[in-house]
Amino acid sequence: MTSWPARARTGAPAAGRASDRLPVSVIVPVKDEEASIVPLLESLAAQVAAPDEVLVVDGGSRDDTVRLVRARARIDPHVSLIVADGPAGPGQGRNLGARAARNAWIAFTDAGTTAEPTWLQRLWNAHVLNPDARVVYGNYEFDVRSGFEASAVVSYGKAKRATPRGPCRAPSVVSVLLHRAAFEEVGGFTDARSGEDEIFTRAISSRGIPTDWAPTATVWWRPRPDLRSTFQRFRSYSFHYALAGEQRHWHRRLARSYVPVAAGSILTLRSRGWSAVPVGVLLARALVRVHRHSADLGRPRPGPGLVIAVAGLTAVTDAATFLGWAEATRHQRWPAKGTGPARG
Repeated sequence: MTSWPARARTGAPAAGRASDRLPVSVIVPVKDEEASIVPLLESLAAQVAAPDEVLVVDGGSRDDTVRLVRARARIDPHVSLIVADGPAGPGQGRNLGARAARNAWIAFTDAGTTAEPTWLQRLWNAHVLNPDARVVYGNYEFDVRSGFEASAVVSYGKAKRATPRGPCRAPSVVSVLLHRAAFEEVGGFTDARSGEDEIFTRAISSRGIPTDWAPTATVWWRPRPDLRSTFQRFRSYSFHYALAGEQRHWHRRLARSYVPVAAGSILTLRSRGWSAVPVGVLLARALVRVHRHSADLGRPRPGPGLVIAVAGLTAVTDAATFLGWAEATRHQRWPAKGTGPARG
């Protein structure tokens, strides 16, 4: 089983004193998050410097999410629920929350995460140290609880990148503080049901909005726990990403990486010796991913079992990606034949 650094567990949450609260509105878009919303809200209540308000925007939950948020709001006056008029994706949810926020500074995170007690304070400290920055990107780590999840995040999780403040998994809207003016300058989030976060961060960069980083401002993100849910999530993301017209940033790059695999598979029909080409390409990609996550994996050095597991998972997620892309293409050409997979 692949080892992964254990996350630090925090104690019982305690509501911050009014004098400790920062002039920040934390916005969380949700849909069918009954399993994850309470731990997230508890972690936000346990902040060393708690936010002035937490706005949870529900985009059409069919489970117990709304009831759980309302129950939390009854015991914590700093938590509010906004229910969208009809189904709303995460981008729409963030836009609704930003419009309702009473503070100039806004922080975004997602359901399925929990925030370290110092998360918001460290984002705010970065802003104080660099008041010209209109956007401060924090960090996120993987809350891995099984060997499958460890292999999965190596397969598809982002590795840390170098920033002027240190290694950080940024830019990402799962851990970010920004001024309302920056949000409005880029026009908020698009209506896409996936990929809207990358479109947003690219817009921040292309506009030249002053940005800083806070690598120690961390939230913990849970990966999908099994192969079936991972496949469905990638299929759904791919479908909606393609509908948003963002194929050049994901699908086409992926397709180009499979040219050697396709060529080797065709040549295998002539000689079985060529069968090593597609297998070799997948293993080489897996080795690159393992190397990129070497800092996450720690010691001892990962063995061949991890490389094989990552190669297999990569093949599965790539298949889901191609399937979602094909479904989106079919939907765009023949809309009456269906709308494709729902977002998982």
